[in-house]
Amino acid sequence: MYIAVKGGERAIAASRALVAAARRGDPALPPLLVAQVQSQMGLAVSRVMAEASLYDPELAALALVQAQGDAVEAAFLLRAYRTTLPRVAYTEPVDTDAMRAKRRVSAIFKDLPGGQVLGPSYDYTQRLLDFSLLRPSNPDAVPANANPQGPDAEAEEIPNALDTLSAQNLVEPAIPSDGDPVPPDITRDPPRYPLSRAGRLQMLARADEGWVLGMGYSTQRGYAHSHPFVGDVRFGAVTVSLVPDELDFPIEIGEVELTECQMVNQFAGSDGAPPQFTRGYGLVFGHGERKAMAVSLVDRALRTDEFDELAEAPAQDQEFVLAQGDSVEASGFVQHLKLPHYVTFESELQLIRQLRAEREARIDGAAAEEAR
Repeated sequence: MYIAVKGGERAIAASRALVAAARRGDPALPPLLVAQVQSQMGLAVSRVMAEASLYDPELAALALVQAQGDAVEAAFLLRAYRTTLPRVAYTEPVDTDAMRAKRRVSAIFKDLPGGQVLGPSYDYTQRLLDFSLLRPSNPDAVPANANPQGPDAEAEEIPNALDTLSAQNLVEPAIPSDGDPVPPDITRDPPRYPLSRAGRLQMLARADEGWVLGMGYSTQRGYAHSHPFVGDVRFGAVTVSLVPDELDFPIEIGEVELTECQMVNQFAGSDGAPPQFTRGYGLVFGHGERKAMAVSLVDRALRTDEFDELAEAPAQDQEFVLAQGDSVEASGFVQHLKLPHYVTFESELQLIRQLRAEREARIDGAAAEEAR
């Protein structure tokens, strides 16, 4: 660290003071409260929770405030805190079909059970700056068409849009892998490639959203021969249950908000499977529709072995996609280049000087030989 530099400790302390001042901003303005970020910047909070793999909206909002809105740094802070927490228990698998959906849309059916629930989304807004937000507003004002019961009002369970296709064997069934193996835990066991689908989905769920979005986009631009359709994408609350040691039945301990996407892709069939639609799957903490969709695109691209497909595109190479996708690892490795590298650079500098000297000697020798 820079502590090795003379006076470095004082310089670091001063730098930290400058960070605190920059975070606070103009003292004439009221400070930004964690509760405000949690309540009014929910999409940023959701992204931080997903990439930190820790569901705690308040702490994610705190990390965003501390990091001055830097989502990657906030995920780093929250994930570091996560490592200090004990593992108390394992919950039962959540049932996303029983989700109390605040939003649910499908691009493949005009009419479907449960209907289209538009919910909170920027899909139906104009991408124009709303200058009215620059003016102080009435904190008690509520849009005329808003839900008067608030965003946490009770929502109905909505059936999965793919159930009809599944019943007709037109889409691959969603069933556990052979033997129903226990999923790996990538936070405790280092990933070893090739990873199982469960391990890949864990890594994609907490990967950097921009990276996964780029990989998913590449599959649509011809780098994985993909022509996907959104079968069912939903956001809402699901019940979390666990089985205590002293009981032999599950009990509900709370709820978490999740976003789930099931993408369908055409499959021409193979020796072992008839022509049908296949699935790509994405599940992330909070309201992260774009991330869940991107994960589902990449998930399908990585299933080449299951369908005897050639892995020719970057998005189909799991070690390339997964190993480079972690925002915390990537940020740390890139930013460590700012730390002192005096010895390493000095050795390379000497090597360059030596190579230049040898090159000049060869040139001078060749010139002398030609002069003879």
